[in-house]
Amino acid sequence: MTVLSFDEHGVDVVYEGTEFRLEQSLIEEATDKSYPDVTDHEVLKLVEKEPALSGEPRRVADILA
Repeated sequence: MTVLSFDEHGVDVVYEGTEFRLEQSLIEEATDKSYPDVTDHEVLKLVEKEPALSGEPRRVADILA
């Protein structure tokens, strides 16, 4: 299971027991979107090859609100 923890500057990730950080600029470059408009599903797709997506995607701006 992958755990994503969002803040104003990026995402803390725990993936297969490994913890790392995806900075805002890296996420924006990878998705070609501004950070507030990126969804949690898009970030998960950056981390996992074939993620099991469930529920509606949520924008970072909505998660941080």
